[in-house]
Amino acid sequence: MSNNSFLVFSGTQTRYLAEKICESLNCPLGNLLTTRFSDGEFAVYYEESIRGKDVFLVQSTFPNSDNLMELLLMIDAAKRASARTINAVIPYFGWARQDRKDKPRVSIGAKLVADLLMVAGIDRLITMDLHADQIQGFFNVPVDHLYASGVILPYLQSLNLEDLVIASPDMGGSKRANTYAKYLGCPIVLCNKTRAKANVVDTIQIIGDVKGKNVVIVDDMVDTAGTITKAADVMMEAGAKSVRACASHCVMSGPANERVEASALKEIVFTNSIPYNNGCSKVKQLSVAEMFAETIRRVENNESISSQYLL
Repeated sequence: MSNNSFLVFSGTQTRYLAEKICESLNCPLGNLLTTRFSDGEFAVYYEESIRGKDVFLVQSTFPNSDNLMELLLMIDAAKRASARTINAVIPYFGWARQDRKDKPRVSIGAKLVADLLMVAGIDRLITMDLHADQIQGFFNVPVDHLYASGVILPYLQSLNLEDLVIASPDMGGSKRANTYAKYLGCPIVLCNKTRAKANVVDTIQIIGDVKGKNVVIVDDMVDTAGTITKAADVMMEAGAKSVRACASHCVMSGPANERVEASALKEIVFTNSIPYNNGCSKVKQLSVAEMFAETIRRVENNESISSQYLL
């Protein structure tokens, strides 16, 4: 793809993905310099002119907060350098679990992040599998919401699993699981989960039959892996033939790696929206670079985004 009107730049921690996106677009990754000071503060600088260009800034906002702050500085610098449009490409949108007031006196982090991005100056957001779809409404600019199913479903089909069942690890994910099950033409089971507190699962009951089935648990992210590993163990105890899991975002924090290794899970499949280098033998990552590259191409050519979705 010719690079006359647009440029792609990357934040520090998402460069591995931005380079693959640029390979798919057949364009060079733009030159951006991040200078870090001894107190932890940093500044960004575009090493080439972006005046009148459509810029696409690739950066997932996973912890720590430096990733979000770096993106905000990239946006601000692009606005001050007279970019024509500023498109934030955020494969993993952090703080998305804070999407509402579920108890008194709490912050709504997802709305705050949306406000920060808009005040900084974005003209468009391109993201994937938000924790809650309604977060799109927090923005007053176009949001292109992509789905990891575009890479996960072909992988699941390639396994040629017989007696396949799709499972949701909780009631909140039932819509996603139902969509996968419809596409694959197989039954769905649900898990009824109770939590003792945040990141701590108390009990899980299975609603549906898993005996003699190859189960695939579908979720949007795996953080401490408490829910998904406990669900896998409960399903194996209930007579499942095998249990796999797939999720869009590989957060995998705290004891997640040890839990996955020790669990009944055969494998756990993620996209590469977040870098993962912790070496769990059961983790497999699928690249979403081509999907984001195709979306950038379609945005630049004013073509339909939705027509590339599998679901």
